[in-house]
Amino acid sequence: PYRVHCGVPFPRLAPARGRAATLSMGEEVRFIAALDRPGWVSLVVQDPDGYTYELDRFHLSRGTHVLPPGPYRYTLIPPRGLHRVRAVYTQSPPSSRVRLEGRYTDWDARLRLYVEASGARAYDVAETYFYVR
Repeated sequence: PYRVHCGVPFPRLAPARGRAATLSMGEEVRFIAALDRPGWVSLVVQDPDGYTYELDRFHLSRGTHVLPPGPYRYTLIPPRGLHRVRAVYTQSPPSSRVRLEGRYTDWDARLRLYVEASGARAYDVAETYFYVR
């Protein structure tokens, strides 16, 4: 899996039903994220058509979390195919000026802008994926 890191806040990120799970349109998807220290986590999805968007942002304590928390749900909608999910950890709040949304030819360059805008000295990116049929 794709990983960039400074420190090791993300020992694990996976869909609750397991990495590479195949899910149906209309089903709900949840993620398991484990952090070694508290911080901000942004969930970013890349659809099969290459469009990337920020799904949610959370401030999480150290430990293992189910995302989204509580009564919130992520319901699957088109397109069908491979969906890559990246969790971006920053120790400080993400900037509202820079979002991860669009089609990127250079994900790493966009990620650098995102991290720099947050002012975070520690960050990490973990990736997982699932399929929608």
